[in-house]
Order: sequence, then structure tokens, then C-alpha cells
Amino acid sequence: MLKNSLFAIFVSLITITASAQDEYVKPGQVVTPNAAPGMRFKLLNETGRGHKTYLVVMQRGDDVLSGLTEFAEKNNITFASFTGLGAMSSTRIGCYDREKQMYHIIPVKGQAETVSFIGNITLFNSKPVVHVHMSVSQSDGTVRGGHLFQATVWPTLEVIVTVEPIAIYKKKETDTGFALTDPDLTQ
Repeated sequence: MLKNSLFAIFVSLITITASAQDEYVKPGQVVTPNAAPGMRFKLLNETGRGHKTYLVVMQRGDDVLSGLTEFAEKNNITFASFTGLGAMSSTRIGCYDREKQMYHIIPVKGQAETVSFIGNITLFNSKPVVHVHMSVSQSDGTVRGGHLFQATVWPTLEVIVTVEPIAIYKKKETDTGFALTDPDLTQ
């Protein structure tokens, strides 16, 4: 009986330790397509020189990166910057660990207010890439921030997108795997 109890405790400790291990991911990510069915957008301003300003609004359950990528594709955006505010029901952000050459993922579970949301849209392999850094505040006021890997909107995310009339491209670094913006690239 004692042997079985000790074995059960040992298995429990291993399970707890394994589930508490940190998650790491390599640079680059796959964005789930069509995962923001509630996203809507409106052109707010357009100049004769090709500058445009949009309001993009996402609803409950929308995936942020999916929605912004879809928006960029539908509007043929080749370079833009944006800011936003709202709230999330779950968020996965990360900070790069240079020793491991991977992102350390920081999951934020439960409701959180978006206190900072900034980023840009550029091109990589002729497709728009959405790059977001964000911070969210949890119910106790604790703020977590980093590079956005995944976020589910609840109840809304409101983003102002400023589009420039030029294409800006990224190229992949061989040593890190990062796709970095290069203002000198023409495709």
C-alpha cells in the first residue's frame, strides 16, 4: 500500500513538473486563416498620394493575427503601421531567448485588458506579414508583454491602421531565422 502511494506521489510530481515546463518556439509562425469572422473595417481617410487610414474592429472570439493578415490581404497592403486597444480572453506572447535561439512563450490565461498594441505590416515572399508587440494587464494589474503569437479577442479590439504608398520587404536572417525588415529591398 505504501509502495503504491509513493509511486502515485512520484507520478504526480513528474506530471506537475512536466506541465510547468516553459514553452519555447522558433522564430516565424503560421497564422490560422479565416479565424476572425467578426472582423470589420472602414476606410477613414485617403489622400491623393496613396496614404490611407483604416479602422479595423474585431469581435468576440476573433484571432488577432488572422484578422489583421486577412485585412492586409484584402486591401493589398504592402506597408502599414498600427496601434490598437481592447481586451483578450487568452494571449500568447513571447520574448526572444538568445541562448536558446527561440522565443520563450508567456501564456496569459483569462481576461486581460490590452494596454499597448503596436506593430506593422510588411511583405515577405510577396505576402503580408503582421508583426505585433503588445502588453496586457491581468485582473490584479500585472502587466505582461512581448511579441504576439496568438490572442483571442473578448469583447473587442479596435485598431487604427495607417497605410503608406510604398512596399517594404523583409528578408530572412540565416543565423537567427528572423525575417527582418530591410528598407533597401525592392522585392
